[in-house]
Amino acid sequence: MEMLNQLLKDFSSLAWGLPLLILLIGGGLYLLVRSQFLPFRHIGHAISVLRGKYDDPNDPGQISHFQALMTALSSTVGMGNIAGVAVAISIGGPGAVFWMWVSAIIGMSTKFFTCTLAILYRGKDSAGEIQGGPMYFITEGLGKSWRPLAVFFSFCGLIGALPVFNVNQLTQALNDILLIPNGVEVGLYSNLIIGILLVSITALVILGGIKRISNVASRLVPSMVVLYFILVIIILVAHSNVLPYYLKLIFTDAFAANYYPKNDTFLGGVLGALILHGIKRGAFSNEAGIGTAPMAHGAAKTDEPIREGLVAMLGPAIDALVVCTLTALAILVTGVWETTSDNGVSLTASAFADVMPNYGKYALLVCIAVFSMSSLFSYSYYGTKCMSFLFGADKKHYYNYFYILSILIGATTSLSMMINLIDGVFALMAIPTMFATIILAPKVIIELKAYSKRHKLIKHEN
Repeated sequence: MEMLNQLLKDFSSLAWGLPLLILLIGGGLYLLVRSQFLPFRHIGHAISVLRGKYDDPNDPGQISHFQALMTALSSTVGMGNIAGVAVAISIGGPGAVFWMWVSAIIGMSTKFFTCTLAILYRGKDSAGEIQGGPMYFITEGLGKSWRPLAVFFSFCGLIGALPVFNVNQLTQALNDILLIPNGVEVGLYSNLIIGILLVSITALVILGGIKRISNVASRLVPSMVVLYFILVIIILVAHSNVLPYYLKLIFTDAFAANYYPKNDTFLGGVLGALILHGIKRGAFSNEAGIGTAPMAHGAAKTDEPIREGLVAMLGPAIDALVVCTLTALAILVTGVWETTSDNGVSLTASAFADVMPNYGKYALLVCIAVFSMSSLFSYSYYGTKCMSFLFGADKKHYYNYFYILSILIGATTSLSMMINLIDGVFALMAIPTMFATIILAPKVIIELKAYSKRHKLIKHEN
């Protein structure tokens, strides 16, 4: 058993290692240059699309642009933004934040391409309903001979979408922030109660399908981002005297790596290791290129692929440039990253408790709970999409029952082996997604230039 645990741990580390980062970041840079930064010049237009200016209820699809973005965001805005950023800073120092930003900007380009393709090459499931996602743009865009790649993606998606890690971390946060400090004895019984509560809420939402998931996500995600923003602003105002110093330190330490362990090097130096660390954390947080977001955006009501790509592009900006930055600044200005031995979500909780000792960590817990719950809803949808592609639309509901059972397992056990397995296969989803996206990139460029010219977004074709 110990050997199997180590094997899965090595598998997860290898899957999230340098080859995947080269594919995600190198591929993203290629897409950025290939598009001549054109999508970034259309951010104003993307916001107009998001606000519903171009919505047409008669367009094919199931949900609005806004609901598609919120569904995708509900899976990325979560523990990665709150606990993941804390880990990045505790290991890499302030400079890691800068490289997370770089990863986010590259991720914006990747999301634009993958989610444009999700609409451009939509397919139909066995029930005849229009569907989008990497498995469909692989088979529809590259041809039926590429179906094994789509099957590989879908099979990995079945396992990668399981919520064991998310539930495990949420249970830990409830124990550490709420139960233990208030004298409640935690164990199998208390974790089982948490699991049953999560199962009840999740089942109520996910059994209603994508429309109910998107409706709930479109209400929860914006409100929690606003609450989180307000809480961090309170922290930043309380430490406004040191805010300029830490903002400057993020940039200077990004190229000095003064806070990164000197015994850990990459490409011959500590700076290389810091860049790798920051970009890895950023890629893990915004999930650009993994293939999850195209499944949500592929359900959008639109007949204009570029519009959905532009809306999807806003995802990493909200996820990393806003939420991750808020977390980072809260941890830095309070100084808890240097004064405590806390890590992960506990470090973020320490920052909130520093300024708001009575209610800060509880307000943070509310944000964590909602972010994590909304992630549970979205991942169930991704799993059913993969199930439907592999075994038929009439079988997809079986995945929900398996999914709900895994919530109980995640809440009541540590499951380090399962978590490493899920992390690893989740990362493997990026291989077919990025390969297909890079091959089909010229098709997106043609569509982008035609759309820009047709809607007079540029004066002449680039």
